[in-house]
Amino acid sequence: MPRAKSAVVIGNPNSGKSTLFNHLTGLNQKTANYPGVTVERRSGTVFFNNKKMDLIDLPGCYSIYPFSEDERISIDVIKGNLASLTSPDKIIYVLDATQIYQGLTFLQQLSELNIPVVVALTMNDIATKKGIKINPSLLSNKLKLPVIPINAKTGSGLNHLIETIFSIETPAEPIFSIDKGSNHAEEFSQRFAYNQNLLKELAPFEKSETVQRSYAIIKRLVDKPLSSTIIFLSAMFIVFQAVFAWATPLMDLIDNGATALSALVSSNLEDGALNSFVSDGIIAGVGSVIIFLPQILILFLFIILMEDTGYLSRAAFLSDRLMRSLGLSGQSIIPLLSSFACAVPSIMATRVIPNNRDRIVTILTAPFMTCSARLPIYALLIGAFVPQINYGFLNLQGLVLFGLYLLGIFGGSLTAVLLRKSLLKGPKPNFIQTIPEFRVPDLTSVLYKLYDRAIVFLKRAGTVILLASVFVWFLSYFPRSEIIQENLDIQLSETTDSALREIFLNNAAADQLQQSWLGRTGRTLEPFFAPLGWDWRVTSAVIAGFPAREVVVAVMGTIYAVGEEAENETLANRLTNAVDQEGNQIFTLPMVIGMLIFYAWCLQCVATIAIIRRETNSWKWPVISWVYMTTIGYLGAFTAFQVGSML
Repeated sequence: MPRAKSAVVIGNPNSGKSTLFNHLTGLNQKTANYPGVTVERRSGTVFFNNKKMDLIDLPGCYSIYPFSEDERISIDVIKGNLASLTSPDKIIYVLDATQIYQGLTFLQQLSELNIPVVVALTMNDIATKKGIKINPSLLSNKLKLPVIPINAKTGSGLNHLIETIFSIETPAEPIFSIDKGSNHAEEFSQRFAYNQNLLKELAPFEKSETVQRSYAIIKRLVDKPLSSTIIFLSAMFIVFQAVFAWATPLMDLIDNGATALSALVSSNLEDGALNSFVSDGIIAGVGSVIIFLPQILILFLFIILMEDTGYLSRAAFLSDRLMRSLGLSGQSIIPLLSSFACAVPSIMATRVIPNNRDRIVTILTAPFMTCSARLPIYALLIGAFVPQINYGFLNLQGLVLFGLYLLGIFGGSLTAVLLRKSLLKGPKPNFIQTIPEFRVPDLTSVLYKLYDRAIVFLKRAGTVILLASVFVWFLSYFPRSEIIQENLDIQLSETTDSALREIFLNNAAADQLQQSWLGRTGRTLEPFFAPLGWDWRVTSAVIAGFPAREVVVAVMGTIYAVGEEAENETLANRLTNAVDQEGNQIFTLPMVIGMLIFYAWCLQCVATIAIIRRETNSWKWPVISWVYMTTIGYLGAFTAFQVGSML
């Protein structure tokens, strides 16, 4: 059976390329990585008259000379330089009607590759509002290529485009002949001169004022320094609130649903390993994966909307000067701000950064930002050991929490500077960005992109999180002590008092956990963490919290025999009074400060490690990140405890 013809969808960034690809392929698409790199390969299938054609959505480019890793992959695919892919049979070039001048240069170069080229002319409605009127027939004659005006939102022109894609077989003729021997500067000078002459012949600008007043007002506000800064800060505040606060009801719903399902399964199965494995291992593990979805979808909804409206480019440009002081570009600002809610979606959001070095620096910096998973630990320790003192309208506990946020920012900023001077040393990033015109996002394309991000997360990062959760359950459940269980059965048979029975159950659970593999591991590692002031119980809780930091509070509730669902006040009292075998208090102020520093800097989250592995396509960077953050977290806790104990 002959292979299906293939075509690539290519164009300048923000030209409507991905929107067109989504409409052509619908749900007949899949996402994978190109071999050996982190650049995503989005491919799909389009059908016409019982024939099919494979489409590949390539990252946007400005010329055939790549500037970033994404652009290099695009050019390699078009030229057939990748061993895993043959050169495409056809090229669909997406040309933005509002940016004709910029788009023509790359189109000229593609026309010289001896491959059939079809031009899809997008953004025609926006061009009309700006007073730009393009004659597609005249443009087609000048370019010697088929030019199909389309509107992906309404579907206008899509059928004509598909028909042309399947029918065209003649390789493109060079639009413009470059003098042989020209260097890049001379080449682009010649190409730009041709573009200017072509635009004069097309005469696209009408003198009549067709620009809508509302559009002009919005553009002036967003492009002015003062008003644009206010709008940017407001937009970031909304994004932060959405990911941090608006996702909470959905996350609580998922958490309550997982808890209810776990209780239902547990009540219908006999007590034992199978009951615990299904309810505490599988269901709790799946719940720990799905619970991230609201944050991921909300964050990416805002990013997609800002990108599709053309605002994301402006936000990146506005914050570029600040980020350059850390060796990054303005494109890192949104992922880093989003990390205050959760590092997992923010690391996925680094895909907007074209330079691979800058992207990895941003990925390794993001986990330092204080995410929402740290808050239960902070709330427990600050509430128990920091006194309720007010300094005017300032509260001491609030100041400590704010200090922990600043500590995370400091750690991330220092890390970015160190990486740019060591492992990822290189010139400060060049920030070249075309500021696109404002446009209304296409709802269908937005939904496709959200669906794609959800599937990628659930399939790849979710698998690792689930396996880690089940592994920790195994460590905490086995081996079981029959003696502890027999004593519990005797105690329960001798009383009907519900409060007393709950105490017996909690004490038995703590005893079982103490002699489990997790408890034994905590005892084995206790000497290593003793310089931090930790005993085996704290060590075991930290190990159990590796899949997710927020688990630490529940594990501490079990270890200190107050139950997994213990209120913070009850658990805080137990922690305050906890002593070691020699009767010394465990949770002293220096130890608590050290533990707060440890959690501020340590990478104690398997979901983050999994997503770093996913986004970098290597175990190198997650291992480096975990070792580095664990080391400085340990040293910070060590310093706080040792120095504090001497005072």
